[in-house]
Amino acid sequence: MSEVAARRPDWLKVRVPGGPNYVELKTLMRDLDLHTVCEEARCPNMGECWEHRTATFMILGDICTRACGFCAVTSGKPMALDLHEPQRVARAVQQMGLRHVVITSVNRDDLSDGGSVVFAATIRKVREANPGCTIEVLIPDFEGVEDSLNNVMRAAPDILNHNIETVERLTKRVRRRAQYRRSLAMLLRAKQIAPGRLTKSGIMLGLTETDEEIEQTLRDLRASQVDVVTIGQYLRPSAKHLPVDRFYTPAEFERWRDIGMSMGFRHVESGPLVRSSYHAHEHATLLPAGGQPTA
Repeated sequence: MSEVAARRPDWLKVRVPGGPNYVELKTLMRDLDLHTVCEEARCPNMGECWEHRTATFMILGDICTRACGFCAVTSGKPMALDLHEPQRVARAVQQMGLRHVVITSVNRDDLSDGGSVVFAATIRKVREANPGCTIEVLIPDFEGVEDSLNNVMRAAPDILNHNIETVERLTKRVRRRAQYRRSLAMLLRAKQIAPGRLTKSGIMLGLTETDEEIEQTLRDLRASQVDVVTIGQYLRPSAKHLPVDRFYTPAEFERWRDIGMSMGFRHVESGPLVRSSYHAHEHATLLPAGGQPTA
């Protein structure tokens, strides 16, 4: 069943963004020449999140070196690095008065470190300008280069997020140049480097995966000591992207949340409109007072 030919069910309909906080944040992002994954990936929750003054900053430009089958972010040849970007992100977090911030990026396979040094600089600048603000990073796979992961972990983000996105069978089709086992290994390595910090991952449903494959993916993530998992519905950004196989019901997402919790995850965010940064500020409540996770 193609989403182009099928009408989305009612539970996937969202209001068009446009409230006062949305307008203010959009103006702020443009004034500081910053990008958000909310806009670039056409997130359905943008109106809700921006009205709550939460946004996911996208660093390292807005052009990705990969062209994944599910993603709306523009692919192509990236521009040169902007070394002043970390300071501008820190300033935006300060002006927004955020207590929790999520920082992600495009893939930068053109860089030997995958952009990890800029990730680290952004974490440090945000922390310097915003003491008490917890920091979550949603990182690419850095092509499996451990030194790049180490660059990020040394900057001590409170939450390290890397999305597995789909089941192992579909990885090659869905995630260009990614490797399922490599992503699992990176999540496990992050936990080994800093056992007291939270790790997080996410999966989309609706790409022909089976129940058995979903369950195995959750088991694989738990075996990699992931603390938090997000489960959401894949929505086709355009006709050139992978088609939706089917729409899962809210009740089915509740079932997967219960299954995930029974496996030992500390939190499972599961629902049709869930994305990796959805309710991210609530995931930060798993951190003890002061933002320093326990071992």
